[in-house]
Amino acid sequence: MSSDIHQNSGCRLPLVRRDSLSEEAQKAYDEAAEPGRSLAGLQGPAGIWLHSQGSLPHLRGLHRYLRFDAGIGSAIREIAYLVVARETDCQFQWIMHERAALQAGVSAAAIDAIRKRTSTDDLAEKEAAVIELGRQIFGQHKVTSELYARAIALFGTTMLVDLVLLMGSASTSSALLTVVDMQLRPGMGPSLPIAEQS
Repeated sequence: MSSDIHQNSGCRLPLVRRDSLSEEAQKAYDEAAEPGRSLAGLQGPAGIWLHSQGSLPHLRGLHRYLRFDAGIGSAIREIAYLVVARETDCQFQWIMHERAALQAGVSAAAIDAIRKRTSTDDLAEKEAAVIELGRQIFGQHKVTSELYARAIALFGTTMLVDLVLLMGSASTSSALLTVVDMQLRPGMGPSLPIAEQS
C-alpha cells in the first residue's frame, strides 16, 4: 500500500467527517454508510463524491435515474459497468460490479468475454451489443455505423442515450477511483489481467 493511502478510506482522500457536511450531504453520507445501500459504501465513489458537495445533488440524481429509473435492466446495467471497468482497467470497480453482475443473472461467459476481451459471438444479442459499444467508445474512441444501427434497433433512441450516459457515469467513477488510488479490500485480489506499469 502506498504511503499516501488513508486507512479509514482505503484511498488517498480521507473519509469526510459527517459533521463537516451540509444537511443534504449528511443524508448522502448516511445512505452510503447504510449496509447494502450501495456496492462499496463510503469506501468507494459515494465517499469520494462527498468531497464535492456542490456536485453531489447532480451526481446522485443522475446516478439514481440511470440505475433505477431509466428502465435499463439490471443485467444490461451491470454489463455496462463491467465493460467500462475493463476498458479503463479499474480493478476496484470491476470487483464491486462483478459480484453485482452475477447476482443480476449475467452469464459467466459474458463476464469472461469482457474480462479477457474475447469474442462476443456466442453471447445474447443485447449483451454482445453493449460489450462492443463499450469497447468501441473507450477502446477505439469511435463507434461504427453498423454497431450504432444495431444498438438503435435493439434499444431504441432513449434507451441507447441512457445506456451511454450510464457508461459515462461509470467512467467518471473509474477516473475518480484511479486518481485517489482506491485500494482493494482486505482479502480481495485483483481480478482483471492488467500488465504492470513501470
